[in-house]
Amino acid sequence: MIIESTYDKLNNKLEELINASLISKESSIILVDDGSNDNTWSIIKALSLENSNIEGIRLSQNVGHQKALYAGLTESKSDITISLDADLQDDIDAINLMIKKHYLGYEIVYGVRNSRRNDSSFKRNSAQVFYWFLSKFNPTQIKNHADYRLLGRRSLNALLRFNESNLYIRGIIPQLGFKSDSVFYERKTRDIGESKYPLRKMLSLALTAITSTTITPLRLITYIGLTVASLSFMGGLYAVYVKLTTDSVDGWASLMTSIFFLGGVQLISLGVIGEYVGRIYIEAKRRPKFIIEERHKSP
Repeated sequence: MIIESTYDKLNNKLEELINASLISKESSIILVDDGSNDNTWSIIKALSLENSNIEGIRLSQNVGHQKALYAGLTESKSDITISLDADLQDDIDAINLMIKKHYLGYEIVYGVRNSRRNDSSFKRNSAQVFYWFLSKFNPTQIKNHADYRLLGRRSLNALLRFNESNLYIRGIIPQLGFKSDSVFYERKTRDIGESKYPLRKMLSLALTAITSTTITPLRLITYIGLTVASLSFMGGLYAVYVKLTTDSVDGWASLMTSIFFLGGVQLISLGVIGEYVGRIYIEAKRRPKFIIEERHKSP
């Protein structure tokens, strides 16, 4: 399984960093099981018994990538915390430079991809559209950066004060305001397993990214309303002018076109407003983002 391959590589990297005196001997690896239905948790428990530097937490159910990542971050007690996905497509050799930059005074260090040449054509193009579109709503978003980053203790404590349920961590981090820098790397192809981020989840993440970080879509509705109202007013003046100066009869096509256009604008506006209201409803419940069913660490 991928978790075993991940453990071998991360444990070797941990030992390398300790031997290079970049991190403490008490440093650890936290593995998060996001409510899997296979034997992932059994493997994590076995690894934690074998190695005292391995800690495992199991969530009671699958809560999604962002909340599972947040759960792992809440368990970290270290001065430096580095987050990355278990598939290790992100180059773990970049960790060395991340830590060195932290020692130079950077509280946050982003792992940023050099390119997307290893992605499929669809994923590469959809990612470009996503970052372009998101930049119009949230200009602080780091392009080609996912959730591979280093957080110092101060920035992690600040992040954990954000209690919303609709999490988009990569959009929150730049808003913390701490001194930051980036490390660039080439993302690897997936050797084992398959992506757990299909198109449906990508669209859901994009929607969360927009609605949880900006109210610009709500303002756009106002601008659209003002524009439509202005055009309708001018159209009304033109209709009065035509009526007074000619013998023309109002046309059915123009009437139906106006009805469908205004109806479409109203439905889209209600959909955007409804999305925000729904998320406010979820936040107002103040339910926990996740429930940790079990923790495991070698005694």
